[in-house]
Amino acid sequence: MTTKAPSPVRTGAEDSLERIAYGSVAGIPVVEPHDLDRLGYHVWLWLVNRRDSLEVAVRTAVCRLEIPEEEAVTRIRSALKERGITA
Repeated sequence: MTTKAPSPVRTGAEDSLERIAYGSVAGIPVVEPHDLDRLGYHVWLWLVNRRDSLEVAVRTAVCRLEIPEEEAVTRIRSALKERGITA
C-alpha cells in the first residue's frame, strides 16, 4: 500500500474573512491547537452572521483557554479593530 503526498494548500487572500478571523485568534494561548482552530471558526461565523455578540461566539467555541475569556475577547476585538472591523 502506498501513500500519496497531501494536496497543496492555497492560502486565501489577505483580506478574506477567513484569514481575518483566524489571524485575530492567532496569539491566544490555548491548551491544544484544535482549540484555536475551533475559536477561529466561531469568530469567522460571527463575522459572517453577526447574530450574537463576539462574547457569545467565544463562549460557544468552548475552547480551553489559558487566559480568562474576557481577555481573549479583548484581544480578538483589538485584532479585528486593527483590520478595520468593529466588534
